[in-house]
Amino acid sequence: MTPHGGEPRSPLPHAGRAPEGRAAEAATAEACTDEAATAEASSVEAATPEAATAEELTAEARTAEERTAEERAAERRDAEERAVEEALALVGRRQPYEAHTHSAPERLDTTASRRPEPFGSSPSGANSFRADSRPGGHSFHADSQPGDPGTGNGQTSPAQPSQHIGPGSPTGPGSPTGLGRPAEPGRPAELGSPTGPIGPAEPGSPAEPGSTLPAACATSWHDARALARRLGRAAPLAAHRLPLERALGHVLAEAVVALTDLPSFDTSAMDGWAVAGPGPWAVRMGEGLLAGRGEGEPLLDGQAVRIATGARIPAEATAVIRSEHARFDEVKGLLHATRAVVPGQDIRPRGQECRSGDQLLPVGTVVTPPVLGLAAAAGYDALVAVPLPRVDVFVLGDELLTAGLPQGGRIRDALGPMLGPWLRSLGAEVSAPQRLGDDAEALRRALTTSDADLVLTTGGTAAGPVDHVHPVLAEIGAELLVDGVSVRPGHPMLLARLVDGGPYVVGLPGNPLAAVAGLMTLAEPLLRGIAGRPAQDSYHPPVREEVRGHPFDTRLIPVVHRADSVMPLHYDGPAMLRGIAAADGLAVVPPGGVRSGAEVEILDLPWTSAEPWTEGCFT
Repeated sequence: MTPHGGEPRSPLPHAGRAPEGRAAEAATAEACTDEAATAEASSVEAATPEAATAEELTAEARTAEERTAEERAAERRDAEERAVEEALALVGRRQPYEAHTHSAPERLDTTASRRPEPFGSSPSGANSFRADSRPGGHSFHADSQPGDPGTGNGQTSPAQPSQHIGPGSPTGPGSPTGLGRPAEPGRPAELGSPTGPIGPAEPGSPAEPGSTLPAACATSWHDARALARRLGRAAPLAAHRLPLERALGHVLAEAVVALTDLPSFDTSAMDGWAVAGPGPWAVRMGEGLLAGRGEGEPLLDGQAVRIATGARIPAEATAVIRSEHARFDEVKGLLHATRAVVPGQDIRPRGQECRSGDQLLPVGTVVTPPVLGLAAAAGYDALVAVPLPRVDVFVLGDELLTAGLPQGGRIRDALGPMLGPWLRSLGAEVSAPQRLGDDAEALRRALTTSDADLVLTTGGTAAGPVDHVHPVLAEIGAELLVDGVSVRPGHPMLLARLVDGGPYVVGLPGNPLAAVAGLMTLAEPLLRGIAGRPAQDSYHPPVREEVRGHPFDTRLIPVVHRADSVMPLHYDGPAMLRGIAAADGLAVVPPGGVRSGAEVEILDLPWTSAEPWTEGCFT
């Protein structure tokens, strides 16, 4: 057999030979070897100059190769650094959603005339909706903290891998430049560089830049809040006339203008004596002048008459003397002042508060009990005001209990009882919460049949197996406006609007404090805009203690006001309510945190803690 189709192999040189033959061959081979060695030595001596030259050329080539390798390594390092910088540059800037028709910056441009395509569609008409709408799946989630009792309220862990449909996949055109593999369960996302995994700082250690990958397409907290405010102001409700007894909490759509002088006549500011001229004064007997009895007889110079608070001042009266500053001599019938009397004292002249036609309250004023009183005093029976925005609350999650203790892997619904009163304190009219469980069809029906101005959903905004909010919104053609916000807790919140003038939808995370963050970031400014309420004033008191920050995202921390500063409260994990229950504000902590004594932006909560704050329990 000829291997590989070649010539037959020669037999081994020793095969079948006699010992004598083998010895002769060995001697011959040794002689040949000696000759070859001699020849090699001669050739080496002859070739020494050429060999030296070759070695020099080889060394130069090796040096050039090493230099080229170093340059290539430097280029790789530069490319890696640029990739890192590109990833970090995404922080605080809205990136286009490759899998959506509109980009985030486009939605922030209120001068744009083109109306975005419905949520879930693309310019070519192809469905490019992604379950988590984060290109490449590079979304960082660090909401949970040690000791958090789970996500709850239909919110699955945001560390689960994303599902992608269309060009947002990690290998498709929607993959962001410079990013490596997407996050996997239990592993943080990584950059496409040898820097290794990038994740949250260890509990108790300070956060450092570069320790956490930012969410590539999340909207910055300030941008998201400003956008919600502008969207609300662009969709005001039609004003209507309300009787005073129904106007409380509404916002004035027309200014309140005085219909008469206030007061409409000169009145007494005190119980006492109306006098004319200098004293002592002769007292005119009788019951005196009472409020609501009309105008009394004019006083003559040197006369006095008893008068009640609010009674009309008689003509020619020059002052009112309080009862405690006068002494009546019943025998002589004379009134004496125990203090100097100044003309006009304790008289409220006509028009002291306002003249007819003066503006008392501008458009945009929230109707409070004092506003109702002023309007009534000015002669109003009804006010023209903006209706209260109507809000539906849909509570998602099969794991939620409505009564009793948590058991069997199920937890109590904390958001259902909390959101209604909170929204009413923001000036909304709220229906009873609808508990839909983890039923996508029930959610679709509830969204498409709601006649509210705003729908709030709780939980289901991530990309878990029962997180139905994104898929249902895509199915019904909703317009996605905000998908994820760079804030902790509460990152996976969203803002959308249903087609054909349907309601806005704010998707809140399922964790209670994360839901509060979504409520104050998106729902509160949106409701203020719809209702015509003014934006919450911003102020910046100093903070008493250092507050650690997220490397890239804003943090919202419960605080309580103490004198001229604020104190951060503990128990601020995304699943916790103990801190916010004792708080009267939320500190807006920028990336990197704030030092003790530094000023920090505060969001006021619509109430003040009813119970005394106990330092030992919350700090």
